[in-house]
Amino acid sequence: MKQKYTIAKNETDHTMTISEFAELDKEMLSLLCEQTYSEESIREAVGGGVGKVVSVLHTVNLYPPRTYAERLAEAVIALYSGEEDTSSVDVFFDDQIILAEEIEAEEELIEELDEGSDDLDELLEDDIEDEFDDSESINPVNAPLKIAEDESLDVDDET
Repeated sequence: MKQKYTIAKNETDHTMTISEFAELDKEMLSLLCEQTYSEESIREAVGGGVGKVVSVLHTVNLYPPRTYAERLAEAVIALYSGEEDTSSVDVFFDDQIILAEEIEAEEELIEELDEGSDDLDELLEDDIEDEFDDSESINPVNAPLKIAEDESLDVDDET
């Protein structure tokens, strides 16, 4: 599924709006959600970095996946730090491309692990020399339990 997020600053209302669109029909984007934030909370979050912006952007109505949220947060930071000359920015996502990138990254990780598997096998080998002589057996301890002579287990019923 293809998605588009439009992030727009509204200077007169001192707000920022994020509109979420998705391709429900072929080549046609439909509005799914629109969330408005106060400019004050966004500016404060921008000072705290990407993680802080992501936590502010997540609401009950707008809760994109982490990878989307991080890219949206980066776009918000660029918009409010002056890196963008416009008052709005569009961020596009295509699930097919994102999934292909994740699969490729996983395959690379698996290849790296396979290359290093020889080292892992060496760690699992038993190279411990037998320092203990198995010919000596442990002597069984046959010490019976003894009760002191002045203590008795007999209970006198004198009542």
